[in-house]
Amino acid sequence: MEVESKSGFLATLSKITQSESFAGILLLCCAVLAMIVANSPLGEAYATLWKTQFGFSINGTFIGMSLEHWINDVLMAFFFLVVGLEIKREVLFGELAGFKRAALPIIAALGGMIGPGIIYFTLNGGTPSEHGFGIPMATDIAFALGVLATLGKRVSVSVKVFLVSLAVADDLGAIIVIALFYSSGISFAWLGVSAGIVILLIILNKLGVKALTPYMILGVFLWIAVHSCGVHATIAAVVLAFTIPVAPKIDTMHFMEKITKIVDHFKQAEKEKYGILLQNEQIHALSEIGNQKKAVQNPLLRLEHALAPYSSFVIMPIFAFANAGVTIGSNIDFSVDHVFLGIFLGLVIGKPVGIFLFTFLAEKLGIATRPTGVTWTEIFGAGALGGIGFTMSMFVTNLAFSGEHALIATDVAKISILIASLTAGILGSIFFLVRDKITHH
Repeated sequence: MEVESKSGFLATLSKITQSESFAGILLLCCAVLAMIVANSPLGEAYATLWKTQFGFSINGTFIGMSLEHWINDVLMAFFFLVVGLEIKREVLFGELAGFKRAALPIIAALGGMIGPGIIYFTLNGGTPSEHGFGIPMATDIAFALGVLATLGKRVSVSVKVFLVSLAVADDLGAIIVIALFYSSGISFAWLGVSAGIVILLIILNKLGVKALTPYMILGVFLWIAVHSCGVHATIAAVVLAFTIPVAPKIDTMHFMEKITKIVDHFKQAEKEKYGILLQNEQIHALSEIGNQKKAVQNPLLRLEHALAPYSSFVIMPIFAFANAGVTIGSNIDFSVDHVFLGIFLGLVIGKPVGIFLFTFLAEKLGIATRPTGVTWTEIFGAGALGGIGFTMSMFVTNLAFSGEHALIATDVAKISILIASLTAGILGSIFFLVRDKITHH
């Protein structure tokens, strides 16, 4: 009975973690927990924890970083690697494959970045906070998917596909913005080293190297070079993702032929077997099946499937817990320039308006067409959910501000992101619920 209840519990747990909404809910829980801890008696210990230095010394020289930097620069590199792999997959085989299919989500994403950017810059241009224009530009896929999952059948599959492909294109835009506007003084020597490593990665790809290990080793060196040259290190992970090969070692026909032969050998050895122990030939056959299984898989998909659960259920929650904990007290000055209004209006109004306008213009000018069955009201609703900008917005916030008011502006920006993302999620949900009620009357 106990075993049954345990297996039932594990089955339920597996079902929960595999649901589309789980990653978003987990992210929200970690953000809320961070806020609670930061404003509790543990607040000081929480703040000190992230500043703790981790590393080692060689001849008195410390090599390492604070825990905060390990999370934001190293752990998040894996998140960006997964994002890069998703973008490459979508561009080659998914909703961004081919100009006609890619045009609409890319144009919509562009509108969803320009709209909030203009609002933020209009309110903060000429102030020390003007560099934060990239904060309201991003859409958080995990949160947006979580909200869509809770809405269920009220949102059509076409709208879900549109929002996901828009969010992927949006991620690519955010990566370009980080590379162009949030990089410090460039070291051209290290930039040259980075370029050399990228060339090596491309050569590996062109030579048809399918094993992932050489790519990952070169990826570590690329991270170090990019980190040293002044461009944000997580960009290295995206570049690495674009060089990961797609084609498998063997095609499915070869795989089936080889597996049939291996199984035949296995059966033959079974006839000569005594007792329950496997023959050496059978053990070898099982090992060979494992090799063939790897050979028929796309290296890109294999890496994405291996890393995606860690990215969704470990890295992003840790990032949320480390970055969302803002102490709300006298240090929070909402009057600091117009950071709060810029982010709030950017995400809640700029996103849906920008996405809707650019999509509308793209269709009217004949550049792109809406997916079959998707109405303009649904495009606006998807744009409203696009205003959920948690992870990438928080990431840009850590890079955006400098000078005396940086700490205050960063805290205000983080609270603004939480409030705006929550508002966008609620408004987007209400929009689809009301539309559903109207259409069914």
